[in-house]
This record gives sequence, structure tokens and C-alpha cells, in this order.
Amino acid sequence: MHVPNLGSSGLSWRLERLQCPLQCMCGNNMSVPLLAEAVTVSGTERETAAVIFLHGLGDNGHGWADSMSSIRLPYVKYICPHAPRIPVTLNMRMMMPSWFDLMGLSPESPEDEAGIKKAADNIKAIIEHEVKNGIPANRIVLGGFSQGGALSLYTALTSQHKLAGVVALSCWLPLHKSFPQACSSSASQSVAVLQCHGEMDPMIPVQIGAMTSEKLKSFLNPQRLSFKTYPGMMHSSCPEEMAAVKEFIERQLPRV
Repeated sequence: MHVPNLGSSGLSWRLERLQCPLQCMCGNNMSVPLLAEAVTVSGTERETAAVIFLHGLGDNGHGWADSMSSIRLPYVKYICPHAPRIPVTLNMRMMMPSWFDLMGLSPESPEDEAGIKKAADNIKAIIEHEVKNGIPANRIVLGGFSQGGALSLYTALTSQHKLAGVVALSCWLPLHKSFPQACSSSASQSVAVLQCHGEMDPMIPVQIGAMTSEKLKSFLNPQRLSFKTYPGMMHSSCPEEMAAVKEFIERQLPRV
């Protein structure tokens, strides 16, 4: 049986996983369940901004915390939560870390609407926690890879806050038929989005990324959207993509 793994960032260019001394288990607020176990990469100076990054299916926050560490800015806090373990229909109902259930990977596949909305609410709770602790919403970038990227797009577009931006890697827009009506406010419709996709992705074909980009352009400001593709890249990441992510974060979260 072939079990799709949509969570591995596939960072083959990294010879080994970096063990960053700044990573810590953050259990400072038990009222936000995902924060209790999230991997946090703290800033090396006063934190004036935050990046919340969501891993893909079957993965956890550690690998992407390492990746964020390699491009981190000293005044930014990076939060990489772990998805809960749930049975996933696409993978024969096997239990695995997943933000919501997946029934299929085509644009017409049935979707777990209740699960997607619940997951988005859990991410919004992290955003609210950061806002209450002094980091404004417009100083928060939300991002993710594969299923995590999909959730980051949906969460940002349905948030009451205007976030600094969204990093959407190798992903799609969940519940795409509900947009633009699902957008919660005009503020969310002006969010900046960096979308990246591998041209050889066998899991989420680049055509789905392109369709997602066209859908976003139909109701967001096209000048605030960027869709970058990478020849030869599969369902993974590469140094060029991570450089683009760093440049986007620096642009959206300048030093203050």
C-alpha cells in the first residue's frame, strides 16, 4: 500500500537536521492547546514580529523550525505547532498528524469542511495569543507547507485581522468554492501572499498551484500576490525557495 506523505519538506540540500539552541518547548499558555507543545525559535533581540509556520500531513513542527532557524531574523519569533493525530481517509484511516481530514487531492475531491474550520480556529487562537502579548496582527506572517500551507491560506483569508502576509508552499486553497464570500473582511482581502510550488511535484501538481493562484487573483489584489515555481523540484523545498521565503518575510516584517 502506498501511503502519501504530504508532510516531509524534503530538504535534501540540508546534510543534517540543525539542532538550534533557540528552539524550546513553549508551554506558557495552556489555554491555547497548540501552543503548549509548539516548537518556538526565539528572537535574539526584542521580538517585534512573529512567523507561525504549519507543517504538512504526517509531519511535525521540528523540521520546519530548523528550516526557519536557517533564515531567521533576530527580531522575529518563529512558532511551529504540531498538528493533532487523527484518522486520515486518504491514508486508509490511519492515525497521523493532520490539521484536518483529507479525502482526496483533486480540486473536486470532497472536503472536511468542519475540520478545516476547526483547524483554522485553532490557528486563529495562536494569532490572538500573540496579539494579546504585544505583537500586532500586521506584524505576523502565517505560512505552511502542503496541508499546512493550505490551512494558512484559509486561516488568513477568514481572519478578522489583516496579517502581514501568507507563505503558501506546495499547496492549494481549501473550500475554494466558498471564496470570495468566505473572506471575513476587506482587510483580509488585501493580504500579501507568496505562493511557491515545485514544477515536478507528484503529490500536489503544479497545475493545482497555478489554479489556486488564479483563484486568489480573482478576489485579492493581484499586485500583492506572487506565484513562484521551481524547475525539477518535487513535493519538497530547495535553497532558492527558502531564499524567496526569507526575502518575503524581510519585506513584510521590516525592522521597527
